[in-house]
Amino acid sequence: MTNPALIYTDRGHTHEMPLTPDRSPITIGRATHADLSLQSDPDISRLHATVEHLGTYWTVTDKGLSRNGTIVNGTRLRGRHTLHPGDVIRIGASTLTYHGQPATDCGITNIGDALGTPPHLTPAQRTVLTELCRPFYDGSDYPIASNQQIADALHVSIETVKTHLQALFITFQIDDLPPHHKRAQLAARALTHNIPTP
Repeated sequence: MTNPALIYTDRGHTHEMPLTPDRSPITIGRATHADLSLQSDPDISRLHATVEHLGTYWTVTDKGLSRNGTIVNGTRLRGRHTLHPGDVIRIGASTLTYHGQPATDCGITNIGDALGTPPHLTPAQRTVLTELCRPFYDGSDYPIASNQQIADALHVSIETVKTHLQALFITFQIDDLPPHHKRAQLAARALTHNIPTP
């Protein structure tokens, strides 16, 4: 059985990144701190996509924060895709090929635009969302702001920021996600609805 890996070319050289569950999730992007950093490709966002081990499968996810999208086998990715041997992931001008165990044909699960219409938000919640997403518009190395950055920008306490974020997690129906996924998914859904107004 083939050990899972991503095969990719960067600056004319072919590389292999082994995939092991203890390294999941793996971030792919142009930022130097991305797990798989492709700094030479200007069409790739700083944090572009994520490869993650779920159950017995490897999946690729574009959380909606990449500017040019992620293409899997010629189709633009929306949400999460379960990887099959030979799947080709294209981000910018770069391609990555998945080698590993076969996966069941689960298809694609749309998660980025799960809500049909924008939810009703208070002015304070909209302001917090705007600050959460501001690094995305400013071209920062990290696409979402920390609680401290939001608090500093709005001149409020971190507890106030946490209270608003918790309410937003419930409003956007993502309060049951793992803690480290909530903030990125909140930003992705906010951007989907064009809520931030930096």
